[in-house]
Amino acid sequence: MSASPSDHPLLSGLLGDEQVAPFFAAEAEIREMVRFEMALAEAEGAEGVIPADLAARLVDQLPAFAPNLDEIRRAAARDGTIGVEFVRQLRHWVGPPFDQHVHFGATSQDLVDTALVLRLRPVLAIFTQRLDTIIERLADLDHAFGRRGMMGRTRMQDAMPITVADRLAAWQGPLLRHLDRLRELMPRVMQLQFGGAAGTLDKLGGKANAVAARIGRTLELNVPARSWHTQRDGVVELADWLSLVSGSLGKVGADIALMAQNRISDISLEGGGGSSAMPHKQNPIGAEVLVALARYNATLTGGMHEALVHEQERSGAAWTLEWLILPQMVMTTAASLRTANALLGQVTRIGGD
Repeated sequence: MSASPSDHPLLSGLLGDEQVAPFFAAEAEIREMVRFEMALAEAEGAEGVIPADLAARLVDQLPAFAPNLDEIRRAAARDGTIGVEFVRQLRHWVGPPFDQHVHFGATSQDLVDTALVLRLRPVLAIFTQRLDTIIERLADLDHAFGRRGMMGRTRMQDAMPITVADRLAAWQGPLLRHLDRLRELMPRVMQLQFGGAAGTLDKLGGKANAVAARIGRTLELNVPARSWHTQRDGVVELADWLSLVSGSLGKVGADIALMAQNRISDISLEGGGGSSAMPHKQNPIGAEVLVALARYNATLTGGMHEALVHEQERSGAAWTLEWLILPQMVMTTAASLRTANALLGQVTRIGGD
């Protein structure tokens, strides 16, 4: 049994996401770490940092590398990261004379952080697609029901009449802005992490910038002026964005749950959840889940801001804190987007006739 609800064998149907979860599997992380090592070897061979013929043979061999994950898991308890044992196994696997040229000038954080960014890229593309779909659903609902009247409520009390379009606009507006925010944010998140032991790439000397540029082109990542391994504002800004998205969808969920109450009936949904004790009920489960997911991400956001505090040139504590929190925030946002799409697809009526 998993301790995480997002991949719980039973609860994952409610709180998980089958499309996004594979990007946080160990196999996906290892695959992207291998991609980093291939790009590193290729770049260092091209720049003469390591022999070009050995670099070419390394690039050919590396896709077949399959590390022992159990050994990596056990070693992580000692090393505080999966990168150390990964590199040890990789060097042992390629053997002499290749082993001395594997991972040259890099460090474990380069591996792990770049692998994270490479996995986030397709996830954020999925999120963009889902946001687009939600916005389209809201536009369809506006076309179908926007001119109908309903009671506007402030502090959950009757206030004055509004139209359905007014309510839908309050749902749609933040989502459009979140897409703009993500486009602005992407260049700051999609960055190569390559700093070496202390973030200075000292082993590469005058070739450091050229090697970094080649790796960036190969992996299609931006190359920052300096290593960001202790500059975590980009990762934390992404966490903030995740919480904004789930929070805005939580507002949609809260509104729908209130609108679906029996004596209000501002909205009709098909396929509500059942009750084991009261078979006549159809509960607005999707709406409730959106509220819960929004609140959960909001609680995690503060922890990511704590992870900004990296002592000196590397912090094991802050880095580990990110591993605990960021995947949960990504999965929570994935579940929120999935749930919102499904919930809006269940709407058969909004407002009066």
